[in-house]
Amino acid sequence: MTKDSQPVRLYVNGAILGYQRGLRNQKNSVSLIKIQGVDSKEETDFYLGKKVAFITKVSVAGGKNGSKFRVNWGKVCRAHGGNGVVRCRFNRDLPPQSIGGRVRVMLYPSRV
Repeated sequence: MTKDSQPVRLYVNGAILGYQRGLRNQKNSVSLIKIQGVDSKEETDFYLGKKVAFITKVSVAGGKNGSKFRVNWGKVCRAHGGNGVVRCRFNRDLPPQSIGGRVRVMLYPSRV
């Protein structure tokens, strides 16, 4: 890597829209994520199986390895509708406060 070049960004930003739901029921285990720059069902195919990171700050100093952040990892499962929204499952269900927040959709693992 040359001295002037930027480090490579291995993620795309996404927004948490809420949970998968019907009129009267919602599934907290399935979160709906809108990926930046993805606007059709065909474009979501690239992101299937990719890892998703929901990053939060730790209120007390000294988390794991002295980190000030906590990560909840998830995975893109499938498309949801035709506008580029995807369904994701996380290791721990996302809290309701996260709705409207940001996630990072990692560009790995590769399916190529």
